[in-house]
Formats: sequence, structure tokens, C-alpha cells
Amino acid sequence: MDGFLGIDLSAAEWLLFLVAGIGTGIINTLAGSGSLITLPIFVFICGLPAPVANGTNRIGVLLQSGVGLATYRNQGALQLDGTRRPLVAIIIGAVVGAFIAVDLNEETMNLVLGLLMAFMFVVLILKPSRWIHDQPMNAARSKHPLALIVFFLIGVYGGFIQAGVGIFLLAGLVLISRFTLKAANGIKLLVVFLYCIPSLAVFFWFDQVHIGYGLAMAVFQALGAWIGVRWIVQFENADIWIHRILIVAVAGAAIKFLF
Repeated sequence: MDGFLGIDLSAAEWLLFLVAGIGTGIINTLAGSGSLITLPIFVFICGLPAPVANGTNRIGVLLQSGVGLATYRNQGALQLDGTRRPLVAIIIGAVVGAFIAVDLNEETMNLVLGLLMAFMFVVLILKPSRWIHDQPMNAARSKHPLALIVFFLIGVYGGFIQAGVGIFLLAGLVLISRFTLKAANGIKLLVVFLYCIPSLAVFFWFDQVHIGYGLAMAVFQALGAWIGVRWIVQFENADIWIHRILIVAVAGAAIKFLF
């Protein structure tokens, strides 16, 4: 266990953790795919095997989601009506995905994720009005069996590999349940926080978490999440900018996974 507690970082590497952690917290709060920054750091800077990096990354995701969620709630911007069934479907899916992830096939994963991100990029740019709207949430659509299957699959993906799950959560909440992007971001933080608990437990069970590196990055990610939520809540045109950030994040994720 000692090997999963100790950290050995130079001053430059601590600076990298600071910048990457804050940036990841902001990106994950506004859109998603921030794990595309932290995962390579855990692998190439910290020297962790890919499955251990995948598990270690969940510590920061859990803490940043908790801090972001608390900030949303303190600002009075958290909207949870009609989310119970989707939440249950996602959490069950996350546990299934975490068990799949402990035996990771990276080449297959990269191809599948790259194609999914490319598809999401097309969806984002073809009809922006589907993402930027002020229509009321549709609870009936959230409870439809097909919608619950979609949310379950999003949970499986999130439990399997964290990178990019925020994008798919926003897509489900905005395109299916018709939440605004600002409201969907708050729900996304709650969803990620809840499913990270059982999925992180699975990684701990299989000794695929480095606590030291995970906590070191998590502190900075939490700070980034706090900054991101404060901006979302206070900025009037947040939905428009979130949509633009989503396009950039999805394009970057697609290129990263495919090439």
C-alpha cells in the first residue's frame, strides 16, 4: 500500500499539477473531457499504469464534483426536479462500467471514444438551437424506457473511463430531458459525484488507485471547479459560452482519441 501513498514530484511537476488541476476543474465544470489532461499526466509524469491512472483520476473527479455541487447549491442554482430515475440508471451503469474498466483494452477504447466524440461534434454544430434554449424540462421524456437506457449507457461509459462523460451527460440532460445547459451542468456535477463513489470503490478493491497522486491533483481540481461554477451562475450568457466550450472540448477529445 505504501507505493500507493507516496508522491515524488519536482517543483516543475508541482506547477504542472497546479495548472492542469485548476484547468481540469474548470473544463469539467463547464463542459467535460478534462480527464484528457490529467490521465496523460498520471501515466507519463507519475509513471502509473493506465488502469491505475484511470482509477486514480476518480479521486479528483469526486472532489471537484463535490465542491462544484456545493457551490451550485449555495448559489441557489441547483435544479433537481425529474432527475431521480435518470440518476438511478446512471449510477447502476457506472458500477457495471467500473468492473469492465479494471481489464482495460486501450486501443479499442480509444477508437470507440474517438468515434463517439466525432459524432457528438457533428451534433453540436448542426443545430445549436437544440442546445441553447429556455424551454422547460420535460419529466415525461426523462422517464421513457429508451431515455433510461441511454442514461444507463452513459453511466456504463462513465464507470469505464471518466474522460468525456460530462459531454454525454450534458447531451442526455439537454437533448432528452430539455434542461438548459446551465441547469444541466449542476445536475451533471451531482450525477458524477454520486456514481464516482461506487466506481472508485471498485478501483480501490482491485488496488488500482494511487492515493497520493490522486489527492495532490484533486486539491487543484476542486479549486478549478469552484471557479467554474461561480462563473456559470453569475454570467448571463453562460449557455452560449458553454456551447462554444463544448465544441472545442469535443473536437479536442476526438482528435486525441483517434490520432
